Amino acid sequence: MAIRQFVKFVVGEQDFGVDINLVREISKIQEMLKVPNTPPYIEGLMNLRGHVLTIFNLRKRLGMPDQAFDENSKIIIVWHNDLQIGFTVDMVSEIMKVEDSDVENTPPSITGIDKRFLSGVIKSGDKMILTLDLTKVLSSDEEKELKTFIKKAKTKS
Repeated sequence: MAIRQFVKFVVGEQDFGVDINLVREISKIQEMLKVPNTPPYIEGLMNLRGHVLTIFNLRKRLGMPDQAFDENSKIIIVWHNDLQIGFTVDMVSEIMKVEDSDVENTPPSITGIDKRFLSGVIKSGDKMILTLDLTKVLSSDEEKELKTFIKKAKTKS
């Protein structure tokens, strides 16, 4: 059996996992530049070692109530096509090793979260953990807008 690794994190009251192969790094919440006229789920821009990252608030993107960041809050940074983007989460709890057989497709009965964000469900003992594909949190139109936005931001700096 093949073993897969997932970064397990919390947003709201829900545990989620993301395939570790999609994760570039996990960072503490840092100062972000708020940008006017952006969708509410865009938290802002962050400079990470000379690279400007767009940071998405995963709570807002998933339609959950907003909450202030605290010492447990983190940013999960992923590569998406040729973009490096970050997602705020309430807490990163562990790196899980999971048998392939314990990962199933997303059941059609899941409601409350846009299914395009989900890549499956992990069976972990008596718990179920939704797995997100953070590269699908942007629609193709949103990705185009983001690339245009980043291009404009780079020319202004």
